[in-house]
Amino acid sequence: MEVKFGANKPNVIEVSEAVKDLKLNSLSVQPSENSFILRFQDNSEEVHQNVLASLRKLNDSRNKADNSLEELNFTAIGPSVGQELQKKAVYSIILVLIAISLYISYAFRKVSKPIASWKYGVATLIALFHDTIIVIGFFALLGKFWGVEVNTSFVAAVLTVLGFSVHDTIVVFDRIRENLPKSADDFENTINRSVNQTLTRSINTSMTVMFVLLSIVLFGGESIRYFALALFVGIFFGTYSSIFLASPLLVIWNNLKKKA
Repeated sequence: MEVKFGANKPNVIEVSEAVKDLKLNSLSVQPSENSFILRFQDNSEEVHQNVLASLRKLNDSRNKADNSLEELNFTAIGPSVGQELQKKAVYSIILVLIAISLYISYAFRKVSKPIASWKYGVATLIALFHDTIIVIGFFALLGKFWGVEVNTSFVAAVLTVLGFSVHDTIVVFDRIRENLPKSADDFENTINRSVNQTLTRSINTSMTVMFVLLSIVLFGGESIRYFALALFVGIFFGTYSSIFLASPLLVIWNNLKKKA
């Protein structure tokens, strides 16, 4: 819903307080140039009219009952549209996962011993799938118990997490690629040394970003809070998977190959 108030328009807090008693799920109030945009989960006509009545009351109290509140737009997204958005979100995430996996397989094509280059891509794919599932599961719990809504910003956050996570994984894999030709150790110890060499860099980089995201979650606006929270959770587990999941998968794969 987009509404335009009279000359003496309120601030975001006053608008939120005006509709507080309606107990709207996933309420977000965002100021625009000459209006306010309200997003909420309930889209029945009764709720629509109740919100309008509350906002008119607020507007009249600030503009001497001049009845100047104007509703510029009201859009209700029904189940069919929601399912379409969900389908596109799933397709976009799957496409990104496959594209990243293929790219890493190509980038590491010259590393063929002791395991094939495409296995680096598969290990990355498993780690990214792990990161995606954790973020989605975390927000599923928030949605069930606190009514948090998953929207297009959440999809953008998940895709951003995938990009950040694969960046961390590539740094570790690239060090493995550098160490393999000149290492006198076996494959397992070479990977262990490579992970240790990049460990401090990975943790420091992630912690720097996470401190910024935590400040946005705690002190930022309502409209970007859950976007930042999704990034925070995803980057935390993305760093974990780059160190403790992707590289050990290569070792496990190599050990299974030896036993075969």
